[in-house]
Amino acid sequence: MIRVAVVDDEALVRLGFSLILNAAEDIEVVAAVPGGQALAAVAAHAPDLVLLDVRMPDIDGLTLLRELTDLPEAPVVAMLTTFDADEYIARALGRGACGYLLKDTDPDDLAPLVRSLVGGAVVLAPRIMPAVVDGYLRHHRDLGSGAERAAGLSERERGVLLLLAQGLSNTEIGRRLHLSTGTVKDHVSALLAKLGVTNRVQAALWAQRTGLLAADGAR
Repeated sequence: MIRVAVVDDEALVRLGFSLILNAAEDIEVVAAVPGGQALAAVAAHAPDLVLLDVRMPDIDGLTLLRELTDLPEAPVVAMLTTFDADEYIARALGRGACGYLLKDTDPDDLAPLVRSLVGGAVVLAPRIMPAVVDGYLRHHRDLGSGAERAAGLSERERGVLLLLAQGLSNTEIGRRLHLSTGTVKDHVSALLAKLGVTNRVQAALWAQRTGLLAADGAR
């Protein structure tokens, strides 16, 4: 079972997400709490994934995100928002969020998105992609030469990065490249270090920004 915690200040949102996700045979919502109770709920229930509201009155979502990602056994965290041009997007991704979902996501899409997140994929709502890219470029002007960083990647790491940037999970990348999931994880860790980024989302955006995806498609 995939264990999920929903953290949102609105009881109706918590109830709606819980009902939708609990209807899936392989997903269980183990906690649905406001922000102030999030850390205690995660400690008590050890969820695989936390769906975290960005804006809450009792605690700042970005502060809570940092606390969650700093845990020794940190869960995957995806941010929830009602806005498709949220100014917090780039900051959340920079602090370790692995996805950004809109609260009006189609209910039929929610369970597959949860599975993708837990499987290691980057999940970004299509409507927020322009805001993600624009925010990333504004906040990461110091990334250095794309050519220099790309040259530091091995051929295998480059292949993993290209598939990662297409939104594939570690398991899916392994199938494509005939590698074990553990080996894919090792390659992902190595390429993140070489690119100077902290998570898969930043790596995917780096590949898009530097033209690596376009260059690969042209070959």
